[in-house]
Amino acid sequence: MQVQSMRILDRWVGIPISFGLTVFRKLGDLFRSEPANPPKRIVIIKLVEQGATVIAAPAINRAVELVGRENVYFAVFTQNRPILDLLGLIPAENVVAIRDGGLVTIALDTLRAIIRLRREHVDTAVDFEFFSRFSATLTYLSGARTRVGFHSFAGEAGYRGDLMTHRVAYNIRLHASQTYLMLVDTTTVPPDQLPTLGFVPPETLEGPVFKPDPEDVATMRSLLSRRFGDSAPTRLVLLNANAGDLLPIRRWADERYVELARRLLSYDTGLFIALTGAKNEQADAEALADQVGSDRCISVAGQTTLTELFALYGLSEVMVTNDSGPAHYASTTSIDVVTLFGPESPEFFGAQSERSHLMWAGLACSPCVNAFNQRVTLCTNNLCMQAITVDAVFENVKSVLSQRDADRNAESGSATTAQRSSD
Repeated sequence: MQVQSMRILDRWVGIPISFGLTVFRKLGDLFRSEPANPPKRIVIIKLVEQGATVIAAPAINRAVELVGRENVYFAVFTQNRPILDLLGLIPAENVVAIRDGGLVTIALDTLRAIIRLRREHVDTAVDFEFFSRFSATLTYLSGARTRVGFHSFAGEAGYRGDLMTHRVAYNIRLHASQTYLMLVDTTTVPPDQLPTLGFVPPETLEGPVFKPDPEDVATMRSLLSRRFGDSAPTRLVLLNANAGDLLPIRRWADERYVELARRLLSYDTGLFIALTGAKNEQADAEALADQVGSDRCISVAGQTTLTELFALYGLSEVMVTNDSGPAHYASTTSIDVVTLFGPESPEFFGAQSERSHLMWAGLACSPCVNAFNQRVTLCTNNLCMQAITVDAVFENVKSVLSQRDADRNAESGSATTAQRSSD
């Protein structure tokens, strides 16, 4: 189902459902009190955006600490499941997947998900979607007696009823990783204390580290050798020009990626470039590679599995990308990532890694999408992305490449000194 169609359904169908369930919930509360027991089985509901799953990894690990790995479940749309399986944060059988191929399919799979969660006796549900009515409904119908999620206390976000037992106020100051961790930690707080929270979130949270399978590494070396000629390049830069269907306005212009590629190839004759992307982006990526017009620039979009793509990250020096899932995938590997932000804030969604380099023009109208407006913008002219010049990105990539060279030289010198000492 198209993103815009899902938003329309979430609004026009979600509002009356949220209202009806809220009335039902309040009537039920007259005859029972909510328990204050610590969680035993937790389901995390994060339906969309695989990149957000990477950001949420510390929070998922926190849930594992609370109840054990085998007692953590995760509800997600099927197309957003692969990264969850790859990271292996919870057992694969604990992933509750909902197909999003159409209204009937979503409805049937949602019903199956509700039955499954009730059958598993999940007692705690944590809604990682900020103000989605669909996720709030699923949280309530999961049967969990403890339900944690954001609440619109003063009408600061769209109406989605009053279905949570633990109503949390959304804090625009926190990074997404801190936000998700806060929601999980809220499961241990008495509901009558909220929205006050007495704990200080950690300043930074370490994300997951991905170790590629040697077979995937060998496969990617073979692919690069075959595409580039004699041998796999030792200095490879990746360009990821997509921005996903959720917010296409996050895209940096294709012609700027072409210009950047040409300048990098002229700057360093030992440099090679590969464009990445999903299968449905293959034609566009190949067209961009053709426009660059160099045998040192190819497209591998649609030609790798997810694990092979992660292996490719580990074989590369730096990736330039729009704010999208691949920026977060790559942050789990050894590659440096230059991420271009505009409609959303890098302070909230930027990858927290020493190899993450965030670029943002900071225009007065940016960021224009946030949790309170359900990440919908009326902007049709992304000046915030246009304000990021090819010159600025080029200089940033040059700086990253120079620093990586310096680090390698330092490591080589240390290894040589250590060898001489041992001799």
